[in-house]
Amino acid sequence: MRFHYRDWEHPGATALVLLHGFTGHARSWDSFARAMQAKYRVLALDQRGHGESGWATDYTAERMVEDVDAFVRGLNLGRFVLLGLSMGGRNAYQYAALHPETLEKLVIVDIGPEIATSGSDRIRQGVLQTDVFDDPEEAIRQARTGNARADETELRHRVTHNLMRTDDGRWTFRYDKALRAPDRPLPRPDAAAIWALLPKITCPTLLVRGAESDILSPETAQRMLKTIPKLRMVEVPNAGHSIPLENPQGFLKAVQTFL
Repeated sequence: MRFHYRDWEHPGATALVLLHGFTGHARSWDSFARAMQAKYRVLALDQRGHGESGWATDYTAERMVEDVDAFVRGLNLGRFVLLGLSMGGRNAYQYAALHPETLEKLVIVDIGPEIATSGSDRIRQGVLQTDVFDDPEEAIRQARTGNARADETELRHRVTHNLMRTDDGRWTFRYDKALRAPDRPLPRPDAAAIWALLPKITCPTLLVRGAESDILSPETAQRMLKTIPKLRMVEVPNAGHSIPLENPQGFLKAVQTFL
């Protein structure tokens, strides 16, 4: 497979690898990456089926974790810092459990082995009004309707860089159409198996939860605190699940304080 990534170079600095969420892309990290570049070589990966990376037939967590491993080895990163949001956070903590020797620190953003019922119901009901647009502004309006808390600058940037032209000159999303097909939901790992993996994470770890999150419940977060040996947690106010989108400054402060 062919993978696309963004590289904010900083010779000699520790690498900070960023993994976006479901339907996201590497460009959604642009402002955060610029803020972190002073101390890190920041690398944002378009995961399979997303952004400008290749599409696939297998979108299981196992394959995505293998992708992260191949990416890290391909760039000879040595020990690095890993941060993942939502789907990317799931991939990040599974990678950390399987390859603990490679990580200096880990940041998990608003995801755990179990998803709160309110969040899973919202995701199932949140069918896109359309995935083909006359212009980018129409896509931005749809995204704004779906998330009233989103920072306007971050929202426009995220949506604009998640679009591509169609053959008839209109616009649609870059990510694999199969990932938004209602009859093909994204496969989720077995929760019991993930709980069993989490104690194998040995590096200092931060769990970032949106104070209004409907995905990571307080109960699941507390269980993670008891399960991952070196875990601490911070809640970001004025944010739900998509913390970097909804409160980018609060997210940046939480991560910078930990790192």
